[in-house]
Amino acid sequence: MTNPLLDFSDLPLFDQIQPEHVSPAIDELLLEADAALEKVTASDFPANWTAIAGTLDVATEKLGRAWGAVSHLNSVADTPELRAAYNAALPKVTEFWTRLGADERLYAKYKAIDVATLNTEQRQAHKNAIRNFVLSGAELTGTAKERFAKIQERLAELSQKFSENALDATDAFAWYAKEDELAGIPADVIQTARELAKAEGKDGYKLTLKMPSYLPVMQFADSSALRETLYRAYSTRASDQAPAEFSKFDNSAVMQEILALRLEEAQLLGYKNYGEVSVVAKMAKSPEEVVAFLRDLAHRARPYAEKDVADLRAFAAEHMGLNEPQPWDYAYIGEKLKEARYAFSEQEVKQYFTAPKVLAGLFKIVETLFEVAIRKDTAPVWKPGVEFYRIERAGQLVGQFYLDQPARTGKRGGAWMDDVRTRWLRPDTGKLQTPVAHLVCNFADGVGGKPALLTHDDVTTLFHEFGHGLHHMLTQVNEHDVSGISGVEWDAVELPSQFMENFCWEWDVLKHMTAHVDTGEPLPRALFDKMLAAKNFQSGMQTMRQVEFSLFDMLLHTTYRPSDDLMALLNDVRKEVAVIQAPPYSRTAHTFSHIFSGGYAAGYYSYKWAEVLSADAYAAFEETAVPTSTDTDADRSTVTVETGRKYRQAILEAGGSRPAMESFKAFRGREPSIDALMRHQGMA
Repeated sequence: MTNPLLDFSDLPLFDQIQPEHVSPAIDELLLEADAALEKVTASDFPANWTAIAGTLDVATEKLGRAWGAVSHLNSVADTPELRAAYNAALPKVTEFWTRLGADERLYAKYKAIDVATLNTEQRQAHKNAIRNFVLSGAELTGTAKERFAKIQERLAELSQKFSENALDATDAFAWYAKEDELAGIPADVIQTARELAKAEGKDGYKLTLKMPSYLPVMQFADSSALRETLYRAYSTRASDQAPAEFSKFDNSAVMQEILALRLEEAQLLGYKNYGEVSVVAKMAKSPEEVVAFLRDLAHRARPYAEKDVADLRAFAAEHMGLNEPQPWDYAYIGEKLKEARYAFSEQEVKQYFTAPKVLAGLFKIVETLFEVAIRKDTAPVWKPGVEFYRIERAGQLVGQFYLDQPARTGKRGGAWMDDVRTRWLRPDTGKLQTPVAHLVCNFADGVGGKPALLTHDDVTTLFHEFGHGLHHMLTQVNEHDVSGISGVEWDAVELPSQFMENFCWEWDVLKHMTAHVDTGEPLPRALFDKMLAAKNFQSGMQTMRQVEFSLFDMLLHTTYRPSDDLMALLNDVRKEVAVIQAPPYSRTAHTFSHIFSGGYAAGYYSYKWAEVLSADAYAAFEETAVPTSTDTDADRSTVTVETGRKYRQAILEAGGSRPAMESFKAFRGREPSIDALMRHQGMA
């Protein structure tokens, strides 16, 4: 049998990979990687960057690519068989990476490399490598080193368990609504719910906790009882507050153990807490600096957030007879207030954003701004409907990407970009390997033969993930450890993604990417003007919500002790910054995948931190905007090639080959300022 996971001739053979391929492929690649490690750490092997890369990096890159394919399938096409195969291989893979990162022989070999022989990219990669050896326990000895390795293995198991519990708890809940409960819910959502119930041979309408179902219910369902039912189910997922039949998904003990192990890991490395470990490789200098940044932002945003809540409460009392709105009422009241204040609804806007038209519009901006061409391409895929594209410049292949848009069972929630392979001037062949990315979303699918409709939020999400993809694919760095998003400080990695979101608010952009699903008419200018007027609707509340998550995360990894009650800390943070208090049963932390299974531990603040960078970067495009044919202030195009080229060269092409602050200053000529963010969000 030929194993598709061992074929590195081109792109992954996603259509052929089966659960039974996982164990033999990973075992074989681990043996190869181990042999390479022994070879380069032998006393007679030269302390030479290229020689080490040609042996060790070639072997570990194969392992990384194969395991990446398995992990990807585990996220987008989960089955009991695949999950079992993934979980069986996970400890072996974790053990290898932990051992590699802490190998004192390899650490000594890297320290012996003559830095004067390295080019600029290699120098940055070398500097990162030395830092990472220390953070991976390479300076630990004896029982401390053994314990560190055990912690890594257990943390990998626990984070996978957390992720599984969150996914299973989300998938397990369904509410079969009767027709009289559905008043106010958009027709396409009702149609999908009916088809889901029918497919199971059930009466009624199947509502789930997946975003394309859950969110429209919270925003539009007239039935407060229905909203409360879904809200309670959603906010108690994977927790001790969920119904008894879902208790097997409770993440409480998993979280407690993760936090205890992270603290122990930090102390083994000589730090007071995990927050200190987290910021070593970030732009922020200390957890204290992060907490001060978040509290300053909260202080600036609070007056706007309190006004947002006061407006909602006044509207609910006056127009809806609701004097004491409950947490599950606010999204619904917000939607009604927005409709009243700005005379449009999300539902009306959604009819103009068909997925194919949005995608064509996104591609047009990217092609113009960054002087590339995006073409349909072919590759083996994991599900029908997954698309594949190539990006070219001057006829040369720059990068490729998979696009998986619809939500489905067995696919974890949210949206993300991940790398399939990285740009690398390969030391084994001397050939340039081009980068490939995954772009994954969870949008509603098309119904009744019509194309999928996206909300404006969905459009923004698509642009966001594409921004990450561009950072990965447009890099011109040849050293794989600092190419694309590799080696970029975690609190700067959101800059290119959040930067792209700004274009979703430009008339000159939107008019090219909208067509009404029934008439084909573009989005009317009057409707866009209403959307723009409503752009910063509740931005104060939204900012405080992000600060709440970020502050909870950082305090959880600095001041909190794992023996304490985690909910007590969350409640303290909510008292400090939340402007709408959650009910006592709310357990949002139990599905906070970003920090428990997604690499954002003591780093969730990165979203707000990078938003300062991205708003300031986008201000450069506003400053160089050119008038369009109508030549009014509102009709200026920020899609300017010259500024796009400067941004591409300073930020996207540089990847992680230099500190993010240097790249930012190369583009803006100065350090970032928070002013652009406050102005963009209507809080200046």
